[in-house]
Amino acid sequence: MKNFGGPVLFLDRNDINTDEIIPARYLTEITKEDLKPYLLEDLSLTGFDPKGAVTGSARVIVTRANFGCGSSREHAPWVLEVNGINVVIAESFARIFRQNMFNCGLAAIELPKETVDALFLYAGYPDVTIEVNIEAQTISVNGGGKGELFPVTVSPFDKALLLAGGWVDFADKKY
Repeated sequence: MKNFGGPVLFLDRNDINTDEIIPARYLTEITKEDLKPYLLEDLSLTGFDPKGAVTGSARVIVTRANFGCGSSREHAPWVLEVNGINVVIAESFARIFRQNMFNCGLAAIELPKETVDALFLYAGYPDVTIEVNIEAQTISVNGGGKGELFPVTVSPFDKALLLAGGWVDFADKKY
């Protein structure tokens, strides 16, 4: 089974849109791999460096509400995938972006604002990791010598997509 989790990139802003995730000027690239260097290139967030070490090592993004809003395109989850990011945790997601994440075998985890706020308390630590256990439906966060466990709800269908590796693998196994 695929592991969901790893080092965390905290993006403390609502309404991060698909043009900030992958700028539209790169949508003519031929492969997913060609998108890789442009992840979050146009994201405007104080202190954020899209080419920084934290961005390059991140496997999880923790952010605020309405992540993935704007233009609907598969390129946004693809650029996350090709950069090794397999989980985005937010208060809410744009509907099409959320489903594209699950279709690609990536976890789009919605949590209440209070839980996201609790995760952001770890943002000041350099060694924060989050692991998502899809089977047990839990999230564990560790950093700064402390840790916590939170429940998460993933629908049975979305869970099946994640466990299969995405829509194509799911369809291959089912049909």
